[in-house]
Amino acid sequence: MMRIFIGYDPREAAAYNVLAHSIQTRASLPVTIAPLMLSQLKGVLTRERHPLQSTDFSFSRFLVPYLSGYEGWSLFCDCDMLVLDDVAKLWSQRDERYAVQVVKHDHKPSDTVKFLDQPQRPYEKKNWSSVILFNNAKCKALTPDYVNTATGLELHQFKWLGNDALIGEIPHRWNHLVDYDPTVPAAQVSLLHYTEGGPYFEAYKNCSYAEDWFAERDRMLFAG
Repeated sequence: MMRIFIGYDPREAAAYNVLAHSIQTRASLPVTIAPLMLSQLKGVLTRERHPLQSTDFSFSRFLVPYLSGYEGWSLFCDCDMLVLDDVAKLWSQRDERYAVQVVKHDHKPSDTVKFLDQPQRPYEKKNWSSVILFNNAKCKALTPDYVNTATGLELHQFKWLGNDALIGEIPHRWNHLVDYDPTVPAAQVSLLHYTEGGPYFEAYKNCSYAEDWFAERDRMLFAG
């Protein structure tokens, strides 16, 4: 069973549902998917919203090991994504040497704002935390108390690990940054990340790979 958590923000409910559909319909192994909804985390995630926090799940993602009982492996994904491949191929990349595995982007955005006029803040290891394979037993530092009190950089730069050698790597194709990374045929990408803004927002309806997202939405809505 592949255990997957997806960040949830009510402003991107369409994105969440299309992503979940894209995962389920291509998976060759059983999948369980859970949204990280703040309404379901009351009493667990208690920190106040930070002015630079662009989504509801900016910090809740780091509760995944706790929510998994610090056992086995879990996968976290931002909701502004589309999976074009069998997620079992990513799941097979799990390596017990590491506490987490990510795509190690060198992402330096030039814009200062992104979707819905949210702040675009550059920092080291930016977007590393947007897709995370968690080896939960090695992430026991991520208690609710720590997640509620640590700084954003301490969390997103994985400083809680104390050693970058515990950060493993997964292939870049599993976190392709739309309109930042070079545009390539969709067949060469396993996961599209509409990090600046997805086509479900009017301002980004013509972004690269928008047609792939709309096609997935239409397949999800089809009944007959």
